[in-house]
Amino acid sequence: MFGATVKSYYAEKAGIDPKDIVCVSVMPCTAKKFEIKRNDQAANGVPDVDISVTTRELARMIDRAGIKWNELPEEKFDELMGESTGAGTIFGATGGVMEAALRTAVETLTGKPLEKVEFSEVRGTAGIKEATYDVAGMKVNVCVASGLENAHQVLRSIENGEKSYHFIEFMACPGGCVNGGGQPYQPARVRNFTDLKALRAKALYNEDAGQQYRKSHENPEIIKLYKEYLGAPGSEKAHHLLHTSYQKREINF
Repeated sequence: MFGATVKSYYAEKAGIDPKDIVCVSVMPCTAKKFEIKRNDQAANGVPDVDISVTTRELARMIDRAGIKWNELPEEKFDELMGESTGAGTIFGATGGVMEAALRTAVETLTGKPLEKVEFSEVRGTAGIKEATYDVAGMKVNVCVASGLENAHQVLRSIENGEKSYHFIEFMACPGGCVNGGGQPYQPARVRNFTDLKALRAKALYNEDAGQQYRKSHENPEIIKLYKEYLGAPGSEKAHHLLHTSYQKREINF
């Protein structure tokens, strides 16, 4: 979504031809390298993202360049699309996408600000998490699953009529993106005795707690983006730029 808006909204605002923009994503996910080559990842006639680098690859580049990361001064992001929220930060943990969506959905449906933005029931590294929330008089059932076997288990329970949910979050990697295949390797003496995915998730939640904006819909850059370019959420332009579609693919071994 960032790549699509960079090569449309940002390009228009900055007066740059989208063909002259190179968008590089840094991800904990190796699957992103495949994703950027999909036909539906070129919303504005050019690839949304040109290069996908894993966090492990970036760490190696930093090390080889001799950059002392911890000694770099703090700087703000550039203006225009440079503001973030705690809701975006926690996307990397299993349950983070769900919690971010709930923060906005509950306030939108009730018309009232949340007294507490944390939805602790969907946090944690358990493979499957369920919760029910009373939202504007409606019981909303949600489910969070990470790891493909857990995702299969949830899908089977729905197909069998055992479970019914209003909203489901699936992440392929156990623990979420913080445990992605592109993350830095850790030696056995660390990974065998430390729950890395839990520690990484905790770091994201701590970062979220200290953010000025903790809900996606309160991000002033997002508000400006919709007001000046996309129109209302779910508009034709927003759907074209920000949405993709599922395509069944055959597995060849």
